[in-house]
Amino acid sequence: MTLTSRQQLGFFIVLAFIIDYLPIINLPFLWSETFFHEISHGLAALLTGGTVHKISLNFNGSGLCVTRGGTRFVVAFSGYAGSALWGLLIYRIAGSLSPARATLMVGIMVSMLALTLLLWARDLSTIIILLVLLLIYATPLYKTVWFKLKFFIQLLAVFIMLDAIRSPLYLLDGRDLGDGANLSQLTWLPEFFWVALWFVIALACLYSVWGAAHKR
Repeated sequence: MTLTSRQQLGFFIVLAFIIDYLPIINLPFLWSETFFHEISHGLAALLTGGTVHKISLNFNGSGLCVTRGGTRFVVAFSGYAGSALWGLLIYRIAGSLSPARATLMVGIMVSMLALTLLLWARDLSTIIILLVLLLIYATPLYKTVWFKLKFFIQLLAVFIMLDAIRSPLYLLDGRDLGDGANLSQLTWLPEFFWVALWFVIALACLYSVWGAAHKR
């Protein structure tokens, strides 16, 4: 039986929820979302004239990108928004790619991980996590069955979008720490405003994919 695009997306959403609650198995997916969050900070710094000092990834799924210069507002805002947009971009592109171009896309993701490892990894946990992700991301490149590669890319993208919906909510812990607190200090708008905005952006990304799937 062939699934429709919307049924397939629904399957990915359910599978991503299940994976999120599976110890050990969920770690590479959590690390992936954290990587795209932190690399979004880094790219924002580079694009606004700053530099990236280091990117740290922790085994528990947390991370940190240390930048210098650039536009502070753009850098602070880009983490949660960027990870949601990465998920949207990856899913939408993967859905229309030929096998050769899907392989190229995975190759680009592998290159991003490799560059981060070479340029900005400074601690053992980050090095280990990036090596694990490199191995996982590179594995589909050696598979000859196209749907397996496409399945991997789209499942990863859905997980990233779902985690981007949930992750900003953890900032509402009363500790006044993180990107939301930084933006609050820069703009005088409350942290809740930025958390809500990131939540809406991530939800809109998933809704966009759902709406596009309905048309196929």
